Amino acid sequence: MTDPLAGLLAALDLTDTGARTSEDIFTGPSQWTPGGRVFGGQVLAQSLVAAIRTVPEDRPVHSMHGYFLRPGDAEQPITFSVDRIHDGRSFTTRRTQAYQDGKPILSMIASFQTEDEGLDHQVAMPTGLPDPESLPSTAEVLQGNNHPVAQFWANRRAFDLRHIDSPIYFEVAGEPIAHQAVWMKAVGLLPDDPNLHRAALAYASDYSILEPVLRGHGVPWGTPGLKVASLDHAMWWHRSGRADEWLLYAQESPNAIGGRGLSLGRIFSHDGTLLASVAQEGTIRVPTAAAAG
Repeated sequence: MTDPLAGLLAALDLTDTGARTSEDIFTGPSQWTPGGRVFGGQVLAQSLVAAIRTVPEDRPVHSMHGYFLRPGDAEQPITFSVDRIHDGRSFTTRRTQAYQDGKPILSMIASFQTEDEGLDHQVAMPTGLPDPESLPSTAEVLQGNNHPVAQFWANRRAFDLRHIDSPIYFEVAGEPIAHQAVWMKAVGLLPDDPNLHRAALAYASDYSILEPVLRGHGVPWGTPGLKVASLDHAMWWHRSGRADEWLLYAQESPNAIGGRGLSLGRIFSHDGTLLASVAQEGTIRVPTAAAAG
């Protein structure tokens, strides 16, 4: 499918198999990627959608915690098994297992809550940042680069990502620092379904979350022999927002050790509302020569 946004919507439009034993079973397609592995954000968002399908509409998701167990095959569909762990007066809990060829590739638990009143505060959005419209799109940054991965980043992703101050696709400009900020939004208009926007936010949250680890050591994505893989992913939704409007994704890496790097992120709407928080740890293996450089 050549339309990236249509591809995202198709991936999130899971098929209910109708199976009703101890679990609810859904299936969904995989999106093509240059490396042949399922994009982590895709299986996260699909697992969330599967869980949402089993929860009353008045209980939006407020958190999820997932572990990536095996790399997924982008040429194969995915089966999602949802276990209805708990249904309480205010909270609902679901466990989703994503399978390919009978083997789990992701295990996730998500929690849902009825709308409630309570204490309310948030951290402030970083200030003094350039407006997203003043920054080049990924397609403009990578214009003229015919590498298949560069072409995929530029033209096949469902979200427009604009780095402040510069991306780390093939080089890291400036001093190595373990933090960054990225403006992002869907490349087109999404339906108004709030659950779809929450799932799309989960999808996009996986794009650049480990980049502060790489940026902090001056290692670009294009480093020969670099191997990066997500290990786990946690996300908390604080307030509702639209994934097809500009969002600021502020990210930092507090630690890297033992071949693993941890990154934390906060997602703000353009007006400064804190929509979500993210944490992810990944394996990052840098070739000796690149690490020394």
